[in-house]
Amino acid sequence: MATYRKSLDNSHRFPVVQNTCRLERIMVIGCCGAGKSTFARRLHAVTGIELIHLDQHYWKPDWVESDPEEWMVKAESLAARPRWIIDGNYGSTIDLRIRRADTILYFDFPTWKCLWRITRRILQYLGKERPDMPAGCRERFDLDFYHYVATFNLVKRKRLLQKLAAVEGEKRVVIFRNDGEAERFLEKLSNRL
Repeated sequence: MATYRKSLDNSHRFPVVQNTCRLERIMVIGCCGAGKSTFARRLHAVTGIELIHLDQHYWKPDWVESDPEEWMVKAESLAARPRWIIDGNYGSTIDLRIRRADTILYFDFPTWKCLWRITRRILQYLGKERPDMPAGCRERFDLDFYHYVATFNLVKRKRLLQKLAAVEGEKRVVIFRNDGEAERFLEKLSNRL
């Protein structure tokens, strides 16, 4: 299990990975623009564990959303796999992934950083498909998406922290507050594998 310097509140936490043999099912969650997908790709490169970007399974071409029942079946099927790194939030299915996960990595980054990064990403990929998105979903400027990111910490953060606190004793829960913490986690993990 991982050990922590402080508890699951608003204080700074720095994980020390002591046992890597149970890294089988890893959730990577947090606000859009925090760096989840980039981190998940790097984690996949270090561990060799299958990487699943939820966006690739949820969205259909031209940004058509999956039917809720269809999405639940798909999410259950993905979570039932024996080993995975799953990148993405999707609140309607987060509890089933939490139940299956042995490790939950939460990118708890400031709103301004996430907004800056999604703006940079939109400008970089505008009109093109990103590597973590399905075919037919070209990057676009979307005011609803900006609103989602701008309000994520106000609306979603508290509930996510409560969910993580509820499983902290039985799951490896790691909260990254900045890029340096995520980088050190990957570094320590790669040194132990």
